[in-house]
Amino acid sequence: MGLNDTPSGERVHIGFFGCRNAGKSSLVNAVTGQELSVVSDILGTTTDPVKKTMELLPLGPVVIIDTPGFDDSGSLGELRVKKTRQILGQTDIAVLVTDASRAPNACENELIALFNELSIPYIIAYNKCDLLENNVPDTFSAVPKERKICVSALKGQNIYELKELIAWLIKPDKNEVFLCGDLIKPGDIVLLVIPIDKAAPKGRLILPEQMVIRDVLDNDAIPVCIKEDRLAEFLERPGFKPSIVITDSQVFGPVSKIVPEDIPLTSFSILMARHKGLLKEAVRGAAALKAMHDRTVMPKDHTEPTSKPYRILISEGCTHHRQCDDIGTVKIPRWLDEYIGGPLDVSFSSGQQFPEDVSGYDLIIHCGGCMLNEKEVLTRMKRAVAQGTAITNYGIAIAQFKGILKRSTAMLPEVNDLL
Repeated sequence: MGLNDTPSGERVHIGFFGCRNAGKSSLVNAVTGQELSVVSDILGTTTDPVKKTMELLPLGPVVIIDTPGFDDSGSLGELRVKKTRQILGQTDIAVLVTDASRAPNACENELIALFNELSIPYIIAYNKCDLLENNVPDTFSAVPKERKICVSALKGQNIYELKELIAWLIKPDKNEVFLCGDLIKPGDIVLLVIPIDKAAPKGRLILPEQMVIRDVLDNDAIPVCIKEDRLAEFLERPGFKPSIVITDSQVFGPVSKIVPEDIPLTSFSILMARHKGLLKEAVRGAAALKAMHDRTVMPKDHTEPTSKPYRILISEGCTHHRQCDDIGTVKIPRWLDEYIGGPLDVSFSSGQQFPEDVSGYDLIIHCGGCMLNEKEVLTRMKRAVAQGTAITNYGIAIAQFKGILKRSTAMLPEVNDLL
């Protein structure tokens, strides 16, 4: 991915939902101007969600998602419906495609209830309106008229108007959330400590590093990139003092010992937690992590430490080839063992395999979520909170392990009262 490309996790995710043969795939093809989805008169032609990352005028960078029919039946149908529910957790804007020639059914009413439950802005797209002289049917009375539109995928009617309506629902500040831009001034030197990640292909920086570099440049500051083994000598250069140091969390410990206390220090992962809306809950999760340490290492009632293992889920939003010293499956479990000092039961998830039921875990340690959009990160966070499970992220957890959490979040006023 180049610095000028918009990552998938930063794009508006638009999902098309509805019953089988309502014309979802045909409408997706009409909206995108591509044969993105297979179209057929056979019920259940779309068997899995189909995603397309693209630039869609007048919307800009988006991810279009075509989903299986929500009224699918049988054992395979149940799996497709489950997958559709999963897609709802990452949907910024929903389009309910309904067949204008019939009355609404229970499936469509259930989808609307889910949209409302998950606070997803939505539109009712009456497809096949060419058969009804393009008049909006008097159905879905609880939905405001301005969020209903008649379309015809077959005739191409009102497709541009549908895109305009979707654009109207998108929050104007969707892509205006800073990573670090509000922490720096034009002309500031921002020192980025970037270990060469073995998990990243040769010649490529990992996505959070790319995003921070772009954010620094967009705010007229000066990014200076350096490997951790050159940091000490670089900081000793006469007259050189960066405004802030941002490091990969994996080298948080040694970097914090080198960077003087009067220079703000944080990590790419902590900035991603802030960017995705997870920061406050992640800091609360660090408090839960500390409580585990305190109960195991220093029991306040002077009794023997509990032998019951803490159940911890380490979750990554993407999938990649595991290296011998992988951050999620090797380093964090090792640091957990050293920090908590008691029995642990550690599980792992990656990609879309985040569990529906997380109530059995004492803590979730999530990655930075750079490959997930804000909606999905918040969906996972809310699921954990609703089920009484603490959640944090890699950067916050590592800062807690190394005893530098307060220092590494000192420049972030939104969490000062939590520390």
